[in-house]
Amino acid sequence: MERMMAYRWPGNIRELQNVVERAAILARGPLLTLDPHELGQEGGTPGNGGQGHKSGPGETLADIERVHIRRILDSTGGVIEGPRGAARILGLNPNTLRSRLKKLGIGASLQ
Repeated sequence: MERMMAYRWPGNIRELQNVVERAAILARGPLLTLDPHELGQEGGTPGNGGQGHKSGPGETLADIERVHIRRILDSTGGVIEGPRGAARILGLNPNTLRSRLKKLGIGASLQ
């Protein structure tokens, strides 16, 4: 709860909804737990302002999107579709996610 309250929620309510849905889908018991990386809090330290990835001066939006999508794909074991898939977590249609993967040059071997 502290991590969620300390996070700045740059994606607003949609991001909050995705985080809560992901926690519910991945829950192994009655309590929801968040992966420290879920809110961009490397190592689980709350209150870093939600800046798990700091962009550099020459970094494009596509670079940032690529990093975020790869992080989500890693957390799902490369699964794109289904209730625990990356598309659902990202709030995208699976075909839309596949198109973005192709456009960004991410993992041609993903399903």
